[in-house]
Amino acid sequence: MRLSRTGLKGLAAATAALFAASVPAAAADPLAPYTTQQLSWGDCPFKPAAEEKPAQCARVTVPRDWADPAAGPELEVSISRVAATGERHGAILLNPGGPGGQGTPLAGALAALQPTVNELYDFVGMDPRGTGHAGTDDNGFQCQVPVGRLPAGPLDARDRSAASIAAHQQVPRAIAEACQSDALAPFVTTWQTAHDMDLIRTLLGDEKLNYLGYSYGTWLGAKYASLFPAHTGKTVLDSSVDFEGRLQADFEAFPVIDQRQFDDVYLPWLARNFADQLGSTAAEVKAKWERVRAYYGTHGLAPDTYDGVFVGNGSRVRWLLGALIFLLGAQALDGTPPADPAALSGDLDAVSRTTFGVPAAELTTDRVVAADLAPDYTQRPGTRFSVACGDQPTRTAAWYERLSDRQGPRYPLFGWAYGLGETCGFWSDKPRHELPDVPPEAAANILVVQGEFDPQTGYEQATAGARAAGVPLVSVDDSPFHGQYALAGNPCVDGLVNVFLVKNSRPRATTCPGVPLPGEDQVYPVAGPVRGAAMSVQAGQTGAAAALRTRVQDEISAVNRQR
Repeated sequence: MRLSRTGLKGLAAATAALFAASVPAAAADPLAPYTTQQLSWGDCPFKPAAEEKPAQCARVTVPRDWADPAAGPELEVSISRVAATGERHGAILLNPGGPGGQGTPLAGALAALQPTVNELYDFVGMDPRGTGHAGTDDNGFQCQVPVGRLPAGPLDARDRSAASIAAHQQVPRAIAEACQSDALAPFVTTWQTAHDMDLIRTLLGDEKLNYLGYSYGTWLGAKYASLFPAHTGKTVLDSSVDFEGRLQADFEAFPVIDQRQFDDVYLPWLARNFADQLGSTAAEVKAKWERVRAYYGTHGLAPDTYDGVFVGNGSRVRWLLGALIFLLGAQALDGTPPADPAALSGDLDAVSRTTFGVPAAELTTDRVVAADLAPDYTQRPGTRFSVACGDQPTRTAAWYERLSDRQGPRYPLFGWAYGLGETCGFWSDKPRHELPDVPPEAAANILVVQGEFDPQTGYEQATAGARAAGVPLVSVDDSPFHGQYALAGNPCVDGLVNVFLVKNSRPRATTCPGVPLPGEDQVYPVAGPVRGAAMSVQAGQTGAAAALRTRVQDEISAVNRQR
């Protein structure tokens, strides 16, 4: 049996009609145990931060396979809720992306950041199938990779020797084999999760499901709309993939969009703020960056790991971390002490304390090298790969190696490494379900938001998806960060989205000016795909609210940096 756009109610009715004459009613509907369950709300296993709103949590039982609900063991997903403070208009389901991000902690944070929306809507977070349960020891579907299957020693993807290429490809091959050896892998897909979402809508008692998703969450939200158009409410897709194309194509664009942000936005920002230490032009800073890369490489930090600090550089916190590591290496290389600008010194110190456990003044290159900056490949989140590689047919490992050969010379920051490390190249399982495009009736409820220089979901991908579906795109001029609505403090973006959610008025395609970069009080325009006015807006929140949105944006960026 295979669910289609008719949704849960349609399948339930058809099944009941087919079998009612010959079997008891309770046995006629295989979905009845799921659609008739009662939500039991209670305290969440995680504690909200002081500036967040407290949420309640519940567990939802779902079938392992919505195509055959009676087969296999059942699964549980966690949901959270911050109830509407006024007259309830429904619920907004939240997803931070990944694939594999846990969404239950988002409800309290976003409700606090957008109280006017929370007045009308429950904010409902969800830990999708395979992700475990936030605040507990259950981390969900984890791929256990034998240490002996992984390469030993530091890696540098610029080394194109046969031995280096083989060592790099050991990692994705081992991850793919470990993930596919788990019986759960075929059932952790967008198709299955979309059906979980519609069950949640049913249990909440709502006719339509409103939705806010970031990054991969835009793919999930669009595919829910494709499968359940009659139940699709107002849907905001923020930092969007091309949800009408290939999901893997968005990952394949990482080297392109990372290099663009690095060359056109990040290096000039470093030159403006750290000219004495790093150089007064982007070209000088880039030359120094290469020298520091070599320095760290001879002092125990793998070149791939150093590069990775600057890949997926999608949040304010990540920008500062890269600057801190770069500045420290430049100081060690040149023997000159850093002189951080006053506007950034406090932020750099906070990042140092959080990441390395010491204030910036006590941070050394030895401590950076000793820190756990490289990912742990012995245990990898299975949801990330089951979804990314299992939703649609994959390319081969040979194809990805050729992609590396093509992208490396043009996009050296990540182009050499990406194609050699793509797990989907070694994925052998075939997709079990098709994911259709968004139909017009659902497209009428969708709004896309996208930053111009986002290094994790490219502007061109968001444009392609919005254009193909015929939905409006809110572009954010000169913005290099991942996650715009409620997370960037941009009053233009927040105002447009809130009018859509609260006043039921969807904006036409439009461009919002960006907000200044860290340590700056104006936007420095950069030529790019957005044709916007040379202007800026100031962040609309300060104090605790600003700290909260900075933290949540960094968490969402981190979830979506996993490749």
